[in-house]
Amino acid sequence: MDVMYESLPKRTIFCIDMKSFYASCAAVALGLDPLTCHLAVVGDTNRDGSVILAATPALKRDFGLKTGNRLFEVPKDSRIRLVNATMATYLNVSVQVTDLFHKYVPMEAIHTYSVDESFVDIRGTERLWGNEWELARRIQKDLLKQFGLTCAIGIGSNMLLAKVCLDLEAKNQPGGIAKWTYDDVEEKLWPITPLQKMWGIGSRIEKRLHQMGIFTVGQLAKFPLNKLEKKFGIMGNQLYYHARGVDLSELGAPILSGQISYGKSQILMRDYDDPVQVKRVILEMCEEVAARARKEERAGQTISLGIGYSKEVGHSGFHRQITVAEPTNITMELYNACLRLFDRNYDGSIVRRVSVALANICEDTSMQLNLFDTTRPKQRALGYVMDEIRRKHGANALLRGISYTEGGTARHRNTLVGGHKS
Repeated sequence: MDVMYESLPKRTIFCIDMKSFYASCAAVALGLDPLTCHLAVVGDTNRDGSVILAATPALKRDFGLKTGNRLFEVPKDSRIRLVNATMATYLNVSVQVTDLFHKYVPMEAIHTYSVDESFVDIRGTERLWGNEWELARRIQKDLLKQFGLTCAIGIGSNMLLAKVCLDLEAKNQPGGIAKWTYDDVEEKLWPITPLQKMWGIGSRIEKRLHQMGIFTVGQLAKFPLNKLEKKFGIMGNQLYYHARGVDLSELGAPILSGQISYGKSQILMRDYDDPVQVKRVILEMCEEVAARARKEERAGQTISLGIGYSKEVGHSGFHRQITVAEPTNITMELYNACLRLFDRNYDGSIVRRVSVALANICEDTSMQLNLFDTTRPKQRALGYVMDEIRRKHGANALLRGISYTEGGTARHRNTLVGGHKS
């Protein structure tokens, strides 16, 4: 099936990534040059086992340290500066960067994908700022002048091409700018391997594609569409067209439309070998996921649980999902579904990571009354009341009893911003 590229919308999208954003912000705050200083951002400078969350380019180059190294691996060298992560500062800078983009385009043409990465639709700006190359260089210059930050910019005909162009070419270019159009699909997109380098393909999808004999994006593009749809459903359709460089999603839409979900994942501060304590963490996370859904007046029918085992175990863990009879955003209904998944699949190994997600989303008004459970409306209403109390008085104002028991993590996490000290 050939794609009629000439019939697709004509767009020019920037995907802008701040290089070493967290480390650069910390360096600039200390009056240091982020390109030459040796600085590492860590979770907690007082804990030897704390993880390096970000490192300046010079630290990576001269000392071989990178994100994921532990504090005790940092050599004792007077040139190296260690600072705690302060997410509130990074978020503030991120907001200011978005304001800078707004100088060039309307706010609705900006999508903040993460703290350090944004999509910008520059259609219609040529008369004001010149062509895409001129505007990209102008943005780089302004970011350096105003914030002391450097960036790479991928330019594409849609969000997908802009993002993949950024990751695979722009970040490796001396000038930090590259452009991919539909004319580049066969030459630049199709040779991509491993498949996880393709935005939107994770390890589980990659494994299933390998089982089908698909190892490059080009092979995915040439695989029969009907077979991909039979295997993956709507996602199979998206995979097929993304492999051909086609992405019709609006700015800010999820990379696979129809895959909207609410999720929470955390790496535990220590190994958990007691399943009772693991279940306490799962309940706390179900509370958070349900609250996120309620905040947007949504409910979901598919509940996922992921359990990651400690590296010492020798196998990774499991990720399973279950579809319940009726859409829900009630904490205990999520928790009971997760318990069923946990009890079926947990093998007793040491746990270090837990994730919970709610998918197959619909409007909250779609939640059905259950003739056999007359308490359901009260449980739903109670969830909204608890959310309002926490909104007014703080996340720790109202907690379940398990958060005060051994293994509970919510009280500590609620004092953090973005998972780190504020």
